[in-house]
Parts: sequence; C-alpha cells; structure tokens
Amino acid sequence: MLDRRAAIRLALAALAAAWMALSSPAGAQDFQKFVPFLVDLPGWTADEAHGTATWTPFGDNIMATRPYKRGSAKLSAEIVSGPLTQGFLFMRQKFMKDMENEIHGVRVRMSMSQVDGFTVLQTFVTNEPDSVCTITVALSSNAMFNLGSHGIPEDEAFGLARRFDWKAIQGALPK
Repeated sequence: MLDRRAAIRLALAALAAAWMALSSPAGAQDFQKFVPFLVDLPGWTADEAHGTATWTPFGDNIMATRPYKRGSAKLSAEIVSGPLTQGFLFMRQKFMKDMENEIHGVRVRMSMSQVDGFTVLQTFVTNEPDSVCTITVALSSNAMFNLGSHGIPEDEAFGLARRFDWKAIQGALPK
C-alpha cells in the first residue's frame, strides 16, 4: 500500500512523463498566454519563462514555468492547465490530509485551506538548515498555479505565492 508521499510522488512523475511523451511542437507557443502572469519578484533574479503544450485524446495540456533565484534560495512558479492536471488535483485534494510529523529530524507539514475562494495545498519539509515548500493553488478543476521553493521559510514562500494574481490567471484559462 502506498503512503501519501509515495502517491504524490507517483502522481507527479506520471504527470511529468505524460507531458514529455506527448509534447506537441505545433502548440508549443500556447504557454505564452500565461507568461505575463509569471511576474518579477522584488529582490529575486528571474530567468525567462518557458513552457510546453501537449495534446492528449482528452484535451490540450499547457504548462508555463519561470525559475527565480536569490543567493542560494530558489523558486519555481508554474501555471498548468489541462486534463492531466485534473487528475493531479483530484489526487492531492482527495488524499492530502492536514498533518504535521517529524521523522529523524525532518519536519513535514501538509495542509489544505481556502484562501480568497481558492483551494490552497501546502507541503513544507525542513531538515535544518534546509527547507522545501510547495504551494499549489487550484484555479479550476483542471488548472493550477504552483510555487516550489527551496531555502526560504514557509511564510515567505506563501507571501511570494500571493504576489501572483490568481484571479487574473484563472480568467485567462481556456473555457
């Protein structure tokens, strides 16, 4: 039987593998509509946004990503939409429970909450002095905003995630 972490890792790996296998050069520019929402963050250096568009028999999948860096701290902001995202969000919302645990000095905390009408899923792992945080905002049943951070406190990561206009991103999603 899979534990929650293994199920999440498996879902993420399947999502990434599916995107790689189904890349569609013809729709590769579709991610550009999300680029304006991957804003500059004060104090952070950002690379150019990049993305992919993939096709499945169930519909198109689009992902736009922009990496950020400040010293040794790193962020990655992503906007993802499509049927593969729907499966990922279902798994996260169905099987993710609020929890806090410490195992061998590694602290893990997972939570799900409502913020401004959006379901927000947070995972925070720390093994002093290292910390990793993932904040996933469900924008619709098949779209999400995701902010992954490494080397910054959870409250700072959440504050940075709030700098992205979730409602505007939601408005740009395919109907």
